[in-house]
Amino acid sequence: MLIRCVAYQQGRMLAEIKPEEIARYLSIPDCFVWVALFEPDLATLQLMQQQFGVHPLAIEDAQHGHQLPKIEEYVGSVFVVVHMIEPEGDELKVGEAAIFAGPNFILSVRKGAKKGFQEVRARCEHEPQLLSRGPGYVLYALIDAVVDRYFPLLQSIEDELDTVEERIFDSLTTRENIEALYALKRRMMIIRHAVTPLLEGLANLSGTRVPIVCAGMQEYFRDISDHLQRLSQTIESNRETVTTAIQVNLSMITLQESETTKRLASYAALVAIPTLIAGIYGMNFEHMPELHWKYGYFLAVGSMVVIDLYVFLKLRKARWL
Repeated sequence: MLIRCVAYQQGRMLAEIKPEEIARYLSIPDCFVWVALFEPDLATLQLMQQQFGVHPLAIEDAQHGHQLPKIEEYVGSVFVVVHMIEPEGDELKVGEAAIFAGPNFILSVRKGAKKGFQEVRARCEHEPQLLSRGPGYVLYALIDAVVDRYFPLLQSIEDELDTVEERIFDSLTTRENIEALYALKRRMMIIRHAVTPLLEGLANLSGTRVPIVCAGMQEYFRDISDHLQRLSQTIESNRETVTTAIQVNLSMITLQESETTKRLASYAALVAIPTLIAGIYGMNFEHMPELHWKYGYFLAVGSMVVIDLYVFLKLRKARWL
């Protein structure tokens, strides 16, 4: 589906055009065409390939999707794949955006993501001086928008992690905490898989040798690289926190089980003493001390109570009860 196809000249919108008119506007000096597609069919992608002359392998990647984030340079153009991550309930849904940038065109192909780049286009159109830099600046703005969307996702994960950490030290620590921690770890891995390859690829756009379409934009791409570095460091820090929290949670469960075992052993000891005395005097031997004594029953029961009370106080002092 075609979202918009617009021609820009010297940082200002020249006209909103049809795909069949792209070739005519590409020949205009200081003009470039910005096309946005959402889950297009093969015919639309082939038309874009004919109009812009992009590499067929890049078109094939954009058509099939399921690519790792990457930045590749072809003759006269740059091909970028970024992951667009959106919350969906308690999980994260991963979409893709394939971006083609050439000297006089920018083409974005979005798949599996609901939120598009309308705010990016509005931002660029409100900054004609920056937009006059051409497709290189639009490429920066698109990647920057995707990266900026990772921050609130990671902040949400950090907030949930703080909540789970507080629950660990509650009196009722259960396996739900471990399940929640593993779910947070899985979500962080999704963001990590989106950040790490892109961080490596941006080195080609912010170094000394850059593609022609990105010439003069190194400081902008370096800013994105700094954001990705922050994200990567935060993810690694949170992963270590999750690992530590899981270990602490398991230790707390072990301590709770130990406390339960101690209490059960204490109650068993309290029951064992009366059982022992009752068992001895229940053997029915003819010659037993105090067997026919008038107060034998009261002595036996009293001995049970006194000894149990003594053991109970000792266990309470040792904090087993």
